[in-house]
Amino acid sequence: MTQPGIHFLDARGPQDMRLYAIGDVHGRLDLLSAMHRRIESEIEHKPTADWRVIHLGDYADRGPDSRGVIDFLIEARKRDPRHLMLAGNHDIGFLDFLDTPDVDGLFMRFGGVQTALSYGVSLNADASWFGKAETVRRGHSALVEAVPQSHVDFLRSLAFSVTFGDFFFCHAGIRPGIPLEQQSRQDLIWIRDAFHDHPGLYEKIVVHGHTPVPEAEVMANRVNVDTLAWHSGKLTALAIDGADKRILTVTGAGF
Repeated sequence: MTQPGIHFLDARGPQDMRLYAIGDVHGRLDLLSAMHRRIESEIEHKPTADWRVIHLGDYADRGPDSRGVIDFLIEARKRDPRHLMLAGNHDIGFLDFLDTPDVDGLFMRFGGVQTALSYGVSLNADASWFGKAETVRRGHSALVEAVPQSHVDFLRSLAFSVTFGDFFFCHAGIRPGIPLEQQSRQDLIWIRDAFHDHPGLYEKIVVHGHTPVPEAEVMANRVNVDTLAWHSGKLTALAIDGADKRILTVTGAGF
């Protein structure tokens, strides 16, 4: 029997647990640090019995400090396992490139050069990696040497979804008509149109990123908190405390 859907206005988080879901970071360590300080301040000044901070993926690529972001998240999780990290398509693309240097893959085409730079692997201005297989192979070898095993282990450890209360968290979205527990990893990190265009309610509110929007997009059936942080200088999160839902933002320099 099909379960009735839930509307955002009626959705509730778990009793006595505050949730924070942070959108795509893409190398913006400055904004991620600022968001963590804001969340820590809230928890300190408005204590809660329990909490989770859920990071919705895309830690690498495009922005200036992918290495710093991953270091930060590894330390946050060591400090308190209530910091949860989900996989984004760029994080999996980074792993894929480390495994096989594809000239035309996601990493090379959409911001991986900036990730390599954050690990100290620079490109010659007159010898771009793009379209040059031998240059890519040399850069790949240098990057494999430069990326700490702890970063590879972190990326491999990322979950693809998590659920709390009336909310389902993932990077990109879900395939309509498929039960949440049967969603494919490919859809969870890549889906767009079929998910965005679905007018009906889901069994839980889907909280996601992946598709940039100027402001957080709060719909009846989903919430998008990807505000293009790497370029806009604005990182967004959804805070859930029982029936209360709020949008948090931190800002910095744009590019």
